[in-house]
Amino acid sequence: MSHHVTLMSRVDCHACDQAKADLERICGELGVSWDVQDVDSDRELRAEYGDRVPVILVDGEEHGYWSVEEERLRAALA
Repeated sequence: MSHHVTLMSRVDCHACDQAKADLERICGELGVSWDVQDVDSDRELRAEYGDRVPVILVDGEEHGYWSVEEERLRAALA
């Protein structure tokens, strides 16, 4: 099964920048597609995720927030 990871993020967020670097490395190693969505670009996204960014989604389902738990993410993508 092919997975997809989405990072819910915002500009000028240090934790988001770290999560992006982690996802770039991990997803790159595993060959998993991923993207970044700015929660501040949409009122509904900001309302849902704004207080918890970064939020990591795997296949559209919330996987975690505030930081990438590498071992857990690798297991979910295996």
